[in-house]
Amino acid sequence: MPPRLPLAQAAQVARCCRVSPLETTSTTSLTSLFAALSVQTRSASILANLSDNRGAYHKRIRVGRGPSSGYGKTSGRGTKGQKARSTINPWFQGGQTPLIISHGRKGFVNHLAPVMSELNLDRLQEFIDARRIDATKPITPRELILSGVLGKGFKDGIKLLARGKTSIKTPINILVSRASAAAIEAIEAAGGKITTRYYTKESLRRLVYGKSVSTDKPLPVGPEHVEAVLEEARAAKKHYYRLPDPTSRWDIEYYRDPAHRGYLSHMLKPGESPSLYFKVPGEKAAFVKKSKGKKTTDAADLEEKLF
Repeated sequence: MPPRLPLAQAAQVARCCRVSPLETTSTTSLTSLFAALSVQTRSASILANLSDNRGAYHKRIRVGRGPSSGYGKTSGRGTKGQKARSTINPWFQGGQTPLIISHGRKGFVNHLAPVMSELNLDRLQEFIDARRIDATKPITPRELILSGVLGKGFKDGIKLLARGKTSIKTPINILVSRASAAAIEAIEAAGGKITTRYYTKESLRRLVYGKSVSTDKPLPVGPEHVEAVLEEARAAKKHYYRLPDPTSRWDIEYYRDPAHRGYLSHMLKPGESPSLYFKVPGEKAAFVKKSKGKKTTDAADLEEKLF
């Protein structure tokens, strides 16, 4: 690509090109013509100064390539020893019990804890206003996942949070895994109903694919319910997987608690605690302090005790 000409030189070259050779005077020489056609020279040193951004390139240290580099022969590992022959973990302390094991780490991360998909009330109201979620019908995890309000993918459950609790105006009947206290209060203040139920990732997948039916009732326990459950299963034209119920103590206590609107709260008796271990402190029995004085016994009483 030819270099660009300045505006003054371009105009001068254009004038020279428009002049007819017949109109040229004797005073016009070849030197002036070439001077008009001369272009500005540009330095090509730009190509020599090209370089990467700072920090974009790190020079690789090549070891074991001769003694002149300073990293030849032993490659900077020194001579002999365990560090020269293999790698050692940073916490290795010569074979004694590491401090990280004897004293432990700070904090704890439960890798088995369920990961919940978070849903806020303001986003839920936006999807209801856009008619992507039908508020006239019960809102189950199947409707929430298929509407796209939770994004893509399946997690271990759905937790309802209270961001934008003042924006919820539609009375809804929603079924989720967990809910915060503020979210429960906001939905019930708008005239709605909320129920929390135990779900797993596999049960949510079966709900979406139509292999299970969403319900807020647990599986009845007892031999007297076997026939009714079997008759209902036989009457159905399609086989459905039943939704799982909680098995761990923490989950059972969570869904037994009426404060969480758990679906197992109907199992509590009046005055019973949702906890499986702790009991609600009731009225203490009156304690009668016995007198330390000697009790006189008759001969008749002594005879009754003997015989």
